[in-house]
Amino acid sequence: MKQILKRPHITEKTSALNEKGVYVFLVDVEANKLEIKEAVQRMYPTVSVVTVRTATTLGKPKYRNTKKGMSKGRTSTTKKAFVQLAEGDMIDFFEGTTK
Repeated sequence: MKQILKRPHITEKTSALNEKGVYVFLVDVEANKLEIKEAVQRMYPTVSVVTVRTATTLGKPKYRNTKKGMSKGRTSTTKKAFVQLAEGDMIDFFEGTTK
């Protein structure tokens, strides 16, 4: 079984979303919304998920000059899940507790 939730995505912008009840997770690229919803509710059993929105970011091309010439490749493609919780529910990533 693949690991659906990789880690929470914590930035200044996502911290502002946390105050509105939206939490952002980096997820497996092949995971769908239903799998993400079930995974969040399994990991945090005291919260209820209302909606899940996803965004896929394609990997950027990278170039590097080496002794043997130009080497090119890509960074990994990532997928973020924006999880809206029910009114009053919250997840505390730093304490490991939920309310």
